[in-house]
Amino acid sequence: MRKFVLITIICSISLFAEDAKKDSVAQKTWLPLGVAGINLSQISLDNWTQGGEDALAFSLYGNFGLDYFDKPWSFTNKLKLAFGKTKLGSDDYKTTDNEIFLEDLLTYNAGWFAEPYFANTFRTVIANGYDYSGDSPIQTASFFDPGYLMQSIGMAYKISDNFTTRLGFGFQETFTSKFNGYSDDVETLDEIEKFRFETGIESVTSANFKLDDNLFYTGELRLFGAFDAMDIWDVRFDNILTAQVTKLVNVNFNVLLIYDEDQIKRTQMKEALQIGIAYALF
Repeated sequence: MRKFVLITIICSISLFAEDAKKDSVAQKTWLPLGVAGINLSQISLDNWTQGGEDALAFSLYGNFGLDYFDKPWSFTNKLKLAFGKTKLGSDDYKTTDNEIFLEDLLTYNAGWFAEPYFANTFRTVIANGYDYSGDSPIQTASFFDPGYLMQSIGMAYKISDNFTTRLGFGFQETFTSKFNGYSDDVETLDEIEKFRFETGIESVTSANFKLDDNLFYTGELRLFGAFDAMDIWDVRFDNILTAQVTKLVNVNFNVLLIYDEDQIKRTQMKEALQIGIAYALF
């Protein structure tokens, strides 16, 4: 007997608020928005002569925001979550996605060509992270180990409704407990630092374009250069391409590029293709 079962379940929930026009935004108004989803894929093989192994994979993702407007102040908050695991045959589950990214941004509309801002960001992993390239997995991270905090202050410039950029002084803190390679100063051989504090320049550029009637692009480029190593910059380039197939079904293609020599001296890339059913709750 031959039996082949392929089950793919992809769900997404969209929580969003209607875009408010500049002249109609009420003071002291909270605007929630966000997208959450789950992707589950399962393959079972029984007496399957064409080869292969049983497989089970799932991934959870979420992009949420909560914005507050009280002229001339605006306070925007966004949270990005990603977590996934996969299991092939008799092997143990392996982590395929694992991230928390939170940003809080406070801006003041002073009537100038650019707006003063203060920003705070936080990023770490949700669960234990492992390197599976060897014969056995090696743990490389856990929640807040490493953990990154960054505060910045400067000026933000809105080029258009679809394109904004900001530049300012940044302060980055790296926290570790067990995995000290992310924070240790290699020049102090007699001491292992579990905390690193860096000052430098932060630049963040965001874009949001409608490429076609049912095709949308959002991107964000983040740069940080420490004053004591201006020839080496941390880079985070997040890109999302969304195609609205039907009124309820969306296809999202995400490419995330990271360059951070404190983590690894090579460019990191994550690519994810997600198909989801969107449902407007309000």
